[in-house]
Amino acid sequence: MQIDLVGGYYDAGDNVKFGFPMAYTVTMLAWSVVEFGNNLKARNEYWNALKAVKWGTDYMMKAHPEPNVLYGEVGDGGSDHACWQRPEDMTTPRTVYKIDDHNPGADLAGETAAAFAAASIAFKKSSPAYSAQLLIHAKQLFEFASRQGGQYQNSISVAVYIYSVFVWQDELLWAAAWLQRATNDNTYLEFINRSSNSGGTRTMFSWDDKFVGAQVLIAKRILEGKFSENGNLGQMKNFAEQYICNCIQKGYSNVQRTSGGLLWFLQWSNLQYVTSASFIITAYADYLSKTHKNIQCASGIVGPNDLMAFAKSQVDYMLGSNPKNMSYMVGFGSNYPKQVHHRGASIVSIKKDSRPMSCQEGFEEWFHNNQENPNVLTGAIVGGPDRSDQYTDARDNYQQAEPSTANNAPLVGVLARLAA
Repeated sequence: MQIDLVGGYYDAGDNVKFGFPMAYTVTMLAWSVVEFGNNLKARNEYWNALKAVKWGTDYMMKAHPEPNVLYGEVGDGGSDHACWQRPEDMTTPRTVYKIDDHNPGADLAGETAAAFAAASIAFKKSSPAYSAQLLIHAKQLFEFASRQGGQYQNSISVAVYIYSVFVWQDELLWAAAWLQRATNDNTYLEFINRSSNSGGTRTMFSWDDKFVGAQVLIAKRILEGKFSENGNLGQMKNFAEQYICNCIQKGYSNVQRTSGGLLWFLQWSNLQYVTSASFIITAYADYLSKTHKNIQCASGIVGPNDLMAFAKSQVDYMLGSNPKNMSYMVGFGSNYPKQVHHRGASIVSIKKDSRPMSCQEGFEEWFHNNQENPNVLTGAIVGGPDRSDQYTDARDNYQQAEPSTANNAPLVGVLARLAA
């Protein structure tokens, strides 16, 4: 059987389509539209945001040709990382990998279900037929994921080297929370209530760990008086608020910060965790504002204005208000990363030089040349500075200099809200 898998997003500076982080990216873009659609409209970015979501969902629908079949990867990290080529020149194998009844992966299916469900809400008013189509895919994948369980890297073994997942229950909660919001079907709420693992207080929210996202979606409904605060649901709200308290430095176990004030989670691509935390804090600020509520943190009562001020401090840091006076958004300001670890950005456009570039030619002529990238990857958020607020602008510094869709997607809603 031939499958059309044209479209979708590469995850970062390489030329591989990893379905797991792609689905997370689409979920976060859709959440930005759902929560901050009016802010996006005010800046004439609403339709651009929807187009970005649709580029992902169109691909994911093609990758889901049957209820229990989902293609989760095109290409593989090993052969791709041995090459430095423009996407137009790719000579690496484009092997496709899937999950199905015999090779399950609840995390991949669950995250993709979440993406479809979130996108169905985003498109409900502007394109109801498309929204309904997305919801069908979401329901099918959730049923598949909840029935089969399991980690997708056990079925797609090449994923273990790049996007290995530790637990899969969080994606099911995340998908159930989105499906409940999209359908108002309490079957999904019952699934969440029955869960034996609601995550506890998390240390981060990311492509790999969705517990905070599910907790926040449940907390929103409780704040609005639509869900009871008893039992598992109330615990989830408490866990979400503890995570927020820890991020804003008012909790029992605060997230570390650099001397310059940036939240510090991990050495590798720290900004992806900062953008996701900033999204959670920003969205929750609006939930509190609309319901006239506050959070009780260990260090006292916190209101929506406190949350927005903290989120703004993180965004300001990323855009240049930091010890190096450097913007970590490529193309913003005058002092930004010029040697971004990204194949397409670092090799001259085929419009200027159409000669095919072999794997090693790409490394020799472009990767190792120590010159600024010929193409500016405008808007990309790189991995960011280290724990000491230092950043080395070098193409081989992939921990700091590589951008990714997971870095950028959460920031869309945050910037829309701050621009209000």
